Amino acid sequence: MFSATRRTLLGAIAASPLFSIPAAWAQSAAIKISHQFPGGTATEGDFRDRLCRQFAAEVEKRTKGGLKFEIYPGSSLMKTNAQFSSMRKGALDMSLVPLSYAGGEMPEVNIGLMPGLVTSYEQGYGWKNAEVGRELNRLLLEKGIVVVSWIWQAGGVASRTIPIVEPEDAKGLKIRGGSREMDLILKAAGAAVVSLPSNEIYAAMQTGAMDAALTSSTSLISFRLEEVSKSLTTGRGKAYWFMFEPLMMSKAVFDKLTKEQQAIIMAVGGEMEALARKSAQMDDSLVAAVYQKAGAKVVDLSDATVKKWQAIARTTAWKDYAERNANCANLLKLAEKTL
Repeated sequence: MFSATRRTLLGAIAASPLFSIPAAWAQSAAIKISHQFPGGTATEGDFRDRLCRQFAAEVEKRTKGGLKFEIYPGSSLMKTNAQFSSMRKGALDMSLVPLSYAGGEMPEVNIGLMPGLVTSYEQGYGWKNAEVGRELNRLLLEKGIVVVSWIWQAGGVASRTIPIVEPEDAKGLKIRGGSREMDLILKAAGAAVVSLPSNEIYAAMQTGAMDAALTSSTSLISFRLEEVSKSLTTGRGKAYWFMFEPLMMSKAVFDKLTKEQQAIIMAVGGEMEALARKSAQMDDSLVAAVYQKAGAKVVDLSDATVKKWQAIARTTAWKDYAERNANCANLLKLAEKTL
């Protein structure tokens, strides 16, 4: 009788608001980090997966185990295109995802894959502390997203047929651009556009549903696209395809952390940017060797060719983006100051 009463009493205490879990993330639940890229280890594999693992290990170390993490590569936790929305709602803790994938939900983020707007790593990483970066950060915070690490990647084009170099090379081909704005310049060049996340490119090219795809150098390697390609246009040296692919955290989750934990998250996130930049640039060079070894024809872009694509972008993608809303027009104006 006593034990039953005791159990009832303990249950009532546990259910009491006074016994509730504190706001700080002190509970044992691990912070989940989701991404679409192939899984590996902290030292081997796709650098975006390595970055997530190294970030998690360093934060856990500095918080003395107060924060723990679980990494879910290869869209194993949720579908790629659901990640941004899930973070906004607090249903997903963290994700490393191309920001432009959320363009349908938040048009402003398509500035992260705007053809010809970013043409070097120096310029892209310079956004973080420039007006354009501060404004983009503000808009994302309003939508419930905290940018933890700024990550930029140059990209190229894998093709089942001829190399896609000049705008006229795209005519009549089915090509994946990666964002609404990239698709607009491809359409202007005469291509038919295909929209899908990078982890679905291989199957589409293998079946012939798609002729070519623009994606980051790292994805060109990690998704083994050399197996289904005869040509590669690299992003080393010169590129008009630069993608912003940050490590982000749900603001709802971030706000539950202590001030000290928040500071550690942001400090480690900033430190990871050096790894991201170095790794992305290494992959820009490595991708050429990978495709050459597979027998593909490899070509690079010239300044003149980048300027041709940029000229098309100004009258199509940039114009369309600026007309979406006042925030987009302002972000574009601020970004053009960095050119």
